[in-house]
Formats: sequence, C-alpha cells, structure tokens
Amino acid sequence: MDYQTLIQKIYNDVQPFAGQGCQADYIPALAQVNPDQLGICIEPLSQQPVAAIGQADVAFSIQSISKVFMLAMCLSLEADDLWLRMGKEPSGNAFNSLVQLEYEQGKPRNPFINAGALVMADVLISRLGNPESKFINFLRELCGGLVDYNYEVARSEEKQAYLNAAIANLLKHHGNIKNHIQDVLHFYFLCCSVEMTCRQLAHAFRPFADHRRPFCFAEVSLTTSQVRRVNAIMQTCGFYDEAGEFSYLVGLPGKSGVGGGIAAVNPGRYSVAVWSPRLGVKGNSVMGMKVLEMLTTETEESIF
Repeated sequence: MDYQTLIQKIYNDVQPFAGQGCQADYIPALAQVNPDQLGICIEPLSQQPVAAIGQADVAFSIQSISKVFMLAMCLSLEADDLWLRMGKEPSGNAFNSLVQLEYEQGKPRNPFINAGALVMADVLISRLGNPESKFINFLRELCGGLVDYNYEVARSEEKQAYLNAAIANLLKHHGNIKNHIQDVLHFYFLCCSVEMTCRQLAHAFRPFADHRRPFCFAEVSLTTSQVRRVNAIMQTCGFYDEAGEFSYLVGLPGKSGVGGGIAAVNPGRYSVAVWSPRLGVKGNSVMGMKVLEMLTTETEESIF
C-alpha cells in the first residue's frame, strides 16, 4: 500500500468538508487556534516510510486523547483493580454528563468520559511520587521526542472548570476520589493540555497497533492482553456518544479530543493521527472523522 499517495488523495477529497463545524471555543485558549488546518500522518508497522501531509508537524492540544495514555499507566499500576472504580461500557451520553454519574452512584461508565479520567488522575496522584513528571516522561518515550504541557491551555480550562469541578465533587461525595479535588482537577487539565503533532501522536500510538510486541515505556509495562483490551475500550468508548457511528463508518479502535485530534490503530498494520480543529456537535473533528472513514474505505481494511 502506498500510503503517501493514498493520503494525498484523501487530503484532496476531504476538502469540501473544510468549513463544517467550529473549534472548542468554550476553552478560551482553543478558541484562538486557526480552525482551517488539517494534518494527517500514518505510521505503518512494516518497513514502509511514514506518510504525512498538511499540518502534520504542527503541535496541538491532544485533550482527551491523553486518556488513552492515562489508562495505560493506570492498568500498569492497578491491573484489574482499576475496574472496581469504573466500568468498561459505552456511555451513550455526553463526555461531561453529570446525570449518568449521579444515577450510577459515582462509578464512571468508562475511563474515557471526563468522570473516568478524573478517577484515573486520582489513581496516578495516589500511586506516583511525581505524577506530572512521570506522565510527560512516559509520553516522551512513547513518541520518541520532546513533548510538553501547554500551561496556558491548562490554566484556560481551569478557569472554566465549573462542570468538571461538579463531576469531581460528585465523585468525591461517593468516595471515588481520594485526593484533594483541586489537585485532581489540576493534574487532569495538565494531561489534557499536552501538545503533540500528528507525526508524534501516530508514533505514540504505534505500540497499541503493534500489540504482539512487549509494551514497556518509562516504567509503564502492559501485557499483550492488556494492550488488546485498551484497544477494545477505544473501539467501544473512544468517541463519546458517537462511538457507534465511528465503529460503523471507520471500524478502527481510536480516541478523539476536543482539540481536533483523532488517533487510531489498525492492529498489525498501522497507527494513524489526524488533526483538524473544527468539531461536530458530538465534540469530534469533522474532517478527522471523514479522513478516517475515507482511509478504511479506500484500503478496504478495518478490524471487521
């Protein structure tokens, strides 16, 4: 497969969708990002070269894609005990829903909604001496380059943290947060603020695509079974209440973020990252979703 020629075709074919949606303007720092950008990067597991086009080397805030990396760290530390504090089921609701969390008595439906990520932040604070340093070092080893927190984005989210604070307080009320709420929120926002390029993100997701090899980066070790299970949760829960649509149209395990990024894997074949800041009503990149739909349509390859 000539992935460079393929993504050039997809890049051209997706242009009619360029003006649809808008960036996540409820986070002031993200509202300032030029929404008319598109980057695509595919990293094959074979000896083929990495294919990239557009703004594939422009750094952006990965936001909820960071939850995949948080989950990997938590599973490495807690193994199946993690599931005593959260479930593995699709939410069917918005990523920041309070209603479901209240109904289910403070146990988040899955790790990829905000409530689940706040519990994971609490786990990492409890288990790691310096979670901020350990988390960013883990990402640097995964992507093979220098990435960092964007403190301006983190502060911007913290200033508008009313709903996430409500979620954290409800979790605390039910005993599912052990540390100080402000510490948990601060670390969660830092994780979301991490900036990566499509090229770095595709490389960071490569170990999830190459799940038959040992997963061991910066003291984070997962069995091949655990990596497959992370992929399974990405497949069913990675796109909030649009997970079914993504499975139907694309058919790959993946995770989106409101910064406009999407990372996905075709196990045994490649990892891919797409970035375009304009979001649809469910909080997923309009162009990113369409690019990945075209990718699996053109290659006639998905996990199904």
